[in-house]
Amino acid sequence: MLHPLQFQVNEAWIAFQLNDAPIRTEQDGSFNCICLMDAASCFILGTALVPVDETEPSNLDVRRLLKTGWEQKQEFPITLLVPAGQFPTSLPAEAKRRGISVVPVQESQLQSFISEARQGFKEQMEEKS
Repeated sequence: MLHPLQFQVNEAWIAFQLNDAPIRTEQDGSFNCICLMDAASCFILGTALVPVDETEPSNLDVRRLLKTGWEQKQEFPITLLVPAGQFPTSLPAEAKRRGISVVPVQESQLQSFISEARQGFKEQMEEKS
């Protein structure tokens, strides 16, 4: 399993789905929350809400998400880790366009990074319901 201590700050970012159940809104439907995180610090750089019927963020959402990461760090990482089978098109294309190497990994390999963020998000959503 990968671990934050294997990375330097801003060496790698991770894109993953933060929620385990759709985020339901009365007005706009249901969404998934896509998160961008620094691998070394586990600092959340940004999020994007994506309609559940979409397989991945739109090109515009991806550009905004990467721009938010840039604004936090003033540089892009060398590597973007993504769960294998997720975000097949727009995120890898935009990352590569910006010189970021995209590395698919099994989601189980990312648990030491993302489990705490997911748990905190779940607890926050339960408090609001």
